Amino acid sequence: MAKAKFILKEPKSKSDTLIYMLYNYQYKRFKYSTGEKINPKFWNATNQRIRETKQFAEYPEFNTRLDKLENGIKNAFRRLLNDGIQPNNTILKQALEAELSDNILRPTKKSFFNFIKDFIEESRLNKKSGTITVYNTTFKYLKEYAQKINKPLDFENINLEFYNTYLSYLTKEKELSTNTVGKHIKTIKTFLNEATDRELNTNLEFKKTKFKTLREDSDSIYLSIDELKKIEKLDLKDKAKLEKVRDLFLIGCYTGLRFSDFTQIKPENIVNNRSMLQIRTQKTGERVSIPLHQTVRDILEKYDNELPKSISNQKMNEYIKDVVEAAEINHKIETTITKGGKIEKKPIEKFNLVTTHTARRSFATNLYLADIPSISIMKITGHKTERSFLKYVRVTQEQNADKLLNHPFFK
Repeated sequence: MAKAKFILKEPKSKSDTLIYMLYNYQYKRFKYSTGEKINPKFWNATNQRIRETKQFAEYPEFNTRLDKLENGIKNAFRRLLNDGIQPNNTILKQALEAELSDNILRPTKKSFFNFIKDFIEESRLNKKSGTITVYNTTFKYLKEYAQKINKPLDFENINLEFYNTYLSYLTKEKELSTNTVGKHIKTIKTFLNEATDRELNTNLEFKKTKFKTLREDSDSIYLSIDELKKIEKLDLKDKAKLEKVRDLFLIGCYTGLRFSDFTQIKPENIVNNRSMLQIRTQKTGERVSIPLHQTVRDILEKYDNELPKSISNQKMNEYIKDVVEAAEINHKIETTITKGGKIEKKPIEKFNLVTTHTARRSFATNLYLADIPSISIMKITGHKTERSFLKYVRVTQEQNADKLLNHPFFK
C-alpha cells in the first residue's frame, strides 16, 4: 500500500534542517523536498509533524502545509492509476506539482549566486570559520569570472564547457596551483550538491566523471625520530615562547592529533595512571585512545598536565620553523608544484617546510616505519582505508626497501 512519511535531512542538527517527504509505492521510493525547514527540537518523529508547543507558535499552519502535501501526493498517485498511467518518480513528481497550488511548499526559484550567498550565511551556524573562508574565496572567484565573461552564471550553464573554461581561468589567469584549483572545484560541487538536495538545481552535469576535482601529491615532509630528538634536546629556556611551541609540537608528533586537538588536551584526558590519552577529536567527533610516549609524559609532567595555552595555528606555523632551524634541520629538499599550468621546481631548506600538520604526518610515518600495523595507526589518525593512509605517510623508495629487507620473504 502506498504510504507517505516525513523525515528530517539532519535529525541531529542544532539548527534548522530540511524536511523531506518519502512516498513508498509499488516497491519504489519517491523522495521530495518540501522546501520547509525546522529545528529538530520542534519535530515529533513519531507523528512526523511539528510538536504542539508555544515555543513554535506557528505549528498549526506548518502542519497544515504538510497535511496538504501528503494529501497531494496521494491524490496525484491515485489520479495516475485512474488514468491508466504507470507511475515512476519523474511522472509522480510532475503530477504532485500539478496538484499543489503555487503558493505552498514549492521552493522559490533562486539564482546560483543567491543560493551560494544564502548557503554561506546558513553555514556560519554549524561550519568552522576555515570552511566559511574557503566558501567565500570560491564565491569570490566565481563572481570575478562571471564579470570577466560578462555573462551571468546560473545552475543551467554549470556544465563541462564551464568546467574547462573555468579551469583555464583559475590556472592561467589567476595562476593558482593545481591543488588550490581542485579545492575550488570541490567547493563548487558542494554548493551544487546542496542545491540539488533542495531541488533548486536539476542540472547534473557536475556529477559527470570529466567534471573532476584536480589533485597532485604535495611535497609534504615528515620529521624522523632522530630529528625529533634533536628538537627535544634544544635548550630554549631563554626563549619561553619558542619552548612552549616546541613542546606542543612534540605532543602532536607523538600523538598524531591535529592542531585543533593537541592544543586542547586537558588533565581529564590523561587516564590509566598517566599511560593513555583519551580525547574526542573536533573534526570527526570520534573518541580516540592513544598510548602516551615517554616524551609526551615528560612534557605533561613538566606542565603538571596543564599544557600551555596555544597561539594561533598561523603563528605556530611561523614559530615552529624557527625551532626546527635552531635544531639545524636545514638540508635542502627539492619541491615541485604546478602553478599557472607550469611545473616549478626549487630547493627549500627543510625547516621552511615544517608546519603543525607535519607533526601528524611524522607520527603516522614513524609508526609505519616501526612496523606498527597500519590498521592500528589508522585507529588514531582516522583514515578509513589503507589506500588513503599509505598516501599520507612519507616513505621513500629506500626506506621501503629497507623495510622489506627485514621481511621473512626476503630472508
